[in-house]
Amino acid sequence: MSRTVRVRFAPSPTGLLHIGSAHTGLFNWLFARREEGRFLLRIEDTDTARSRPEWVDAIFEVLEWMGMDWDEEVVYQSRRFDRHVDRARALVESGQAYRCYYLPEELDAKKKEALAEGRSWRNDRRYADITDGEAQALEADGRKPVIRLKIPEGKTVFQDRILGEIAVENETIDDFVIVRSNGTPLYHLAVVADDVDMNVSHVIRGIDHVTNTTKHIHLFHALGAELPEFAHLPSILGEDKKKLSKRHGAVSVSEYRDAGYLSDAVVNFLSLLGWQTGDDQEFFTRAELMERFSLDQVHKRDTVFDLRKFEWLNGQHIMALSNEELWTLAKPFLVRAGLIGEGEPGGQTDVDSDGRPVDHAYAMEVIGLLRERCRTLAEFAVQGRFFFTDDFDYNPKAVRKHWSKDPDCVVTRIGWLRDEFAALAEFDTEAVEEVVRNLSEREGLKAAQFIHPCRVALTGEMAGPSLFHLIAALGKEACVQRLEKALARLTEVVEQAAVGGG
Repeated sequence: MSRTVRVRFAPSPTGLLHIGSAHTGLFNWLFARREEGRFLLRIEDTDTARSRPEWVDAIFEVLEWMGMDWDEEVVYQSRRFDRHVDRARALVESGQAYRCYYLPEELDAKKKEALAEGRSWRNDRRYADITDGEAQALEADGRKPVIRLKIPEGKTVFQDRILGEIAVENETIDDFVIVRSNGTPLYHLAVVADDVDMNVSHVIRGIDHVTNTTKHIHLFHALGAELPEFAHLPSILGEDKKKLSKRHGAVSVSEYRDAGYLSDAVVNFLSLLGWQTGDDQEFFTRAELMERFSLDQVHKRDTVFDLRKFEWLNGQHIMALSNEELWTLAKPFLVRAGLIGEGEPGGQTDVDSDGRPVDHAYAMEVIGLLRERCRTLAEFAVQGRFFFTDDFDYNPKAVRKHWSKDPDCVVTRIGWLRDEFAALAEFDTEAVEEVVRNLSEREGLKAAQFIHPCRVALTGEMAGPSLFHLIAALGKEACVQRLEKALARLTEVVEQAAVGGG
């Protein structure tokens, strides 16, 4: 009879949650949800020098943001110290572990001697069967023992759900330490003891843990526990095919969240790192992932963190949201950029940087114009700056391309546009487009000779949303004022662009 699926995610609170750790947690969570099992959270906080409460809170925050809910009370490994020690004592009493009194320098000398002779060295168990009196004498001499697990002769073989059969000769596994000389349990003992007590059915973790697994199997056996099924996930590499690290850019989930990536996009992208979907589909909702994810479709090969693909996928998830949803999500980035104030959600309570109310219909129109161009939420504040403030710079590249070549003619065209816009009774997309087309025809010029200088005057940029739509969105008053400002500053701006480069 198959066991009820119970998986655990066991991050260490020694920093922000790494993308690789989140990837492991996500695969555990998706597997549990697909199999209608339990997803357990264990905080491995036994490294008291590096673990901090704020990092624990950061883990909770990121998991909640990603929608990775856990099913039972959180287990804190540091609170199970006595349980781990009791387990170790029981192993010593049953003869499956022993106290070892070798000094570190003695072990180093024996290993060096073996290396010089061209052979490997395993602990010779010199202290495995000493009497209580001998132990007392050693301790009276100042020696403090570690506790080591006895590794039996033979071979360790297990079937990995992803990697297939893995076999290791036991002679390559030394009797490893499970309790330090100061009495504190080591990682190996704490992890296995917790997995046993939590009744974990599947251990899903990174491929770098394979060597640990060969040791942990012996601990499971020694504790008389049923082995969980093991699955080791492929490593995540940077685009240079080296292990993902800070040199590749952001490596924590919270950094991507703060850069404007959506939680659904993070979940979607991480799910594709190692999982073969069986078709060409790359955009997945959370519900689709929970329905389709399978460990049997996870491949063995290392997987590459492709930031461009991540950005594209985030853009796809942005496009899947309504303007109302996007406004709510983008607002914190507009506030951070100083473009709007800290208003209550919705309606007339949103204010711009000058304290003026932001009409909700206007906000929805702006979001609608920007959504196809923005790959992250942060880009709404960058690409949409001119929608919320008149305080923007003229891009020198845009100035040199569309103003500097013939500034006198540009002044004339901007002046014509200002006058025609000011005279419009109905200021909408069709009306402003008609103004540009009529001026082009009247003066024998191309429409682009009006459109590009006008865009620079109104936005400071050489590219952006449809010009006629953004003009209509900004409104007559703002457009006329910005065109007048451009006329007043054009000569100065052209001169600055000529010497400023960029």
